Amino acid sequence: MAKLAFLGLGVMGYPMAGHLTAAGHQVTVYNRTVSKAEAWAAEYGGDFGATPRAAAEGADFVMACVGNDDDLRAVVLGEGGAFAGMADGAVFVDHTTVSAIVSRELAAMGAEAGIGWIDAPVSGGQAGAENGQLAIMCGGAEAQFGAARPVMAAYAKAIEHFGPVGAGQMTKMVNQICIAGLVQAMSEGLFLAMEAGLDAKKVAALVAQGAGGSWQLANRAGTVIDNEFEHGFAVDWMRKDLGIAMEQAKAMGVSLPVTALVDQFYGEVQQMGGGRWDTSSLIQRFRKMKGQAV
Repeated sequence: MAKLAFLGLGVMGYPMAGHLTAAGHQVTVYNRTVSKAEAWAAEYGGDFGATPRAAAEGADFVMACVGNDDDLRAVVLGEGGAFAGMADGAVFVDHTTVSAIVSRELAAMGAEAGIGWIDAPVSGGQAGAENGQLAIMCGGAEAQFGAARPVMAAYAKAIEHFGPVGAGQMTKMVNQICIAGLVQAMSEGLFLAMEAGLDAKKVAALVAQGAGGSWQLANRAGTVIDNEFEHGFAVDWMRKDLGIAMEQAKAMGVSLPVTALVDQFYGEVQQMGGGRWDTSSLIQRFRKMKGQAV
């Protein structure tokens, strides 16, 4: 069993860190809001540090799941950052969805101090984190990935290595692009079914068994039809992720026309006050256009 630190106790990080203690690891957490770290320690029996550095001292692996590029830099760098407390040979495992650029930047800084880096963004949402069923896409040195993999297994159903640092973040961009297109297609299909007077849930159940099936259809059709969106992965975060993907694609000279359109639609959902709604809330645009309650 390893000595670990976990930085960031949001809806993802809180249960992920809990799975690590359940697996027998010694875990010290850090969270910007101290009361949440105290609550986690009381629930799971681990410890908490006042700073990322304090949490990371003596850790074999430091895991992080924070908000964005700036949040990641804040917990990694500086006098109170994790790097300042990590020893030569320790590995930082970043589960945040950030740009490949910042992953490579921080990995290079860590390498100068003998610290390894694995970019390991996750897919599966809050339910996946709570149930220990996340899919993790990784970039970094093969040996460091191999060392970190058994630790990540505490909250994963699938873990794959895609190449050097940044490869995990590039794979997560693909993941978010695919989700955006699927959710828009599901929204259009289900709204058409409802407007046609069909039993939309019955339609979704059947379509999910054929070539039109998807995780979104199997897991979100019911709540979409019932107009329930106070759960899951927020629109605000999805727009952040799609922005990263589109910026990367632009730098590579790759066109993402559908992604750009769906990002625009998510912007409309934000304007409706749905920034914290689940990403499946794209259907609300159709309800609004038809003058229906949203």
